[in-house]
Amino acid sequence: QVQLLESGGGSVQAGGSLRLSCVVSGYINSGYCMAWFRRVPGKEREGIASLYTYDGFILNRDYADSVKGRFTVTRDNAKNTLYLQMNTLNPEDSAMYYCAADPRPEIKGPGASCARDAVQYSRWGQGTQVTVSA
Repeated sequence: QVQLLESGGGSVQAGGSLRLSCVVSGYINSGYCMAWFRRVPGKEREGIASLYTYDGFILNRDYADSVKGRFTVTRDNAKNTLYLQMNTLNPEDSAMYYCAADPRPEIKGPGASCARDAVQYSRWGQGTQVTVSA
């Protein structure tokens, strides 16, 4: 059973950077969709980044327009950790950030892509809070 644990959240001033980590417990090399979501109280959960990963590779990163060019997803295979590097943060980025995963061995291949739709993910971390002050 894959489990996810996020960390790295905190408080930062506008224009600053943070790197969130998502440690993955379990085997995901068979092919998984993974994604980062964020949620502000009173608003719907927003999918901000998604990717497909298998055998240590990352394919087809996709980013929401709200974070494109500022946020980057990477993976450290040795640490079995997914990262979300967040640069040029602004107060609108304040939210609880979640890592999510779902097994998708059936789509393995160069064209495999994953949606940023929360209903398609079955595994979730507990979240880490990011607060950006003006």
